[in-house]
Amino acid sequence: MTFKDLNIAEPILRAVGEKGYTDATPIQQQGIPVALSGRDMLGIAQTGTGKTAAFAVPIIQQIWTSRLQERKAAEGDVKGVQSKDTTDTQPQAGQEEGRPSRKDRRGRSHGKWQGRREIKALVLTPTRELAIQICDCFADYGKYTGLRHSVIFGGVKQGPQTEKLKQGVDILIATPGRLHDLIGQGFINLDHIRHFVLDEADQMLDMGFIGDIRKLLPMLPYKRQTLFFSATMPQSIVALSKSMLNNPKRVEVTPVSSAVDNIEQCIYFVEKPAKKKLLVNVLRKQREESVLVFSRTKHSADNISKSLKKAGIQSEAIHGDKSQNQRQRGLAHFKACKLKVMVATDIAARGIDIDQLGVVINYDLPDVAETYVHRIGRTGRAGHSGKAFTFCSQDEHMMVKDIQELTGKKLEMILVS
Repeated sequence: MTFKDLNIAEPILRAVGEKGYTDATPIQQQGIPVALSGRDMLGIAQTGTGKTAAFAVPIIQQIWTSRLQERKAAEGDVKGVQSKDTTDTQPQAGQEEGRPSRKDRRGRSHGKWQGRREIKALVLTPTRELAIQICDCFADYGKYTGLRHSVIFGGVKQGPQTEKLKQGVDILIATPGRLHDLIGQGFINLDHIRHFVLDEADQMLDMGFIGDIRKLLPMLPYKRQTLFFSATMPQSIVALSKSMLNNPKRVEVTPVSSAVDNIEQCIYFVEKPAKKKLLVNVLRKQREESVLVFSRTKHSADNISKSLKKAGIQSEAIHGDKSQNQRQRGLAHFKACKLKVMVATDIAARGIDIDQLGVVINYDLPDVAETYVHRIGRTGRAGHSGKAFTFCSQDEHMMVKDIQELTGKKLEMILVS
């Protein structure tokens, strides 16, 4: 199914086409019609399935269409007023000389849509990198609509962000902390929200944002569309979704077992002291590929990156303790292939979106099997093949069993030479 088959408006369709997209992914095929209908949606999809477009495209289309209707109504009202007795310049009864008549004031009042815009859509996401990535998608897909969008997140000065808010925006992408800060300071009014997106809900809960989400919900209009996305559905996420959604349509795509079909998965059984040497050896064999290495902790990510640099392998670590500028610079270099190896924690990696990433390495195994699927789903996208290598120490063996049960695939064992 193509995007044209989904009844996407011409300006948006043109922008999507310029990105090289013609065929919609399964989450887009199912999710876009639901979102365009105005119904709440519970979307369950893995990383790399195209879910950002599944909510960005219909939100852009609905707000853009509404803007057009408001403008036509305003122009029609103004013309209707002007077509009446415009030659009568005498003040009406009870009208002060030099003061606009009621019909003139009425005509001008409908031009409000051209002034400061109220926020119509709010997208809440857990990390700065993911917020920037989503903002870029709105910029790409909405480039011919004239809609205004902005992104706010912590770790940087708020001045440039508040200046954009003062100018008025249609679509706001935000992380929870900065959003609540600016609401408290009076820079953000949520009274006109029509569309609310909670993205990566499972990650939100993992990062401790449940309190921020519950605090936000009463601030939103009761009458709104809510689009709720999560890669996994533990009981805590089910409970949260029930508290937010009104008769939602459940859209679930890409079962875990098929999400990894085009990824070659291999495992090395190696003890922790030998992992750094093994990593260097594996990376030297992947000369032409960009490699994303996952570490469980920030401290470990830094140590891995330092070890690689000592071995002559260019790398950078990305995690929550890095400044925003450091993280953005590292990501930009990695995406531009100026940097071969990126070492990341799971939270930081949520903002890494590279269509043709060749290799993922699990230096440490994650705590839950679903996170393993998230990790390796960074490779093998858009029909390309990918490789995933896992380093497993003695105390991580039980996790391998959980992973194989979840994916329905046995990891190919490679002997450490």
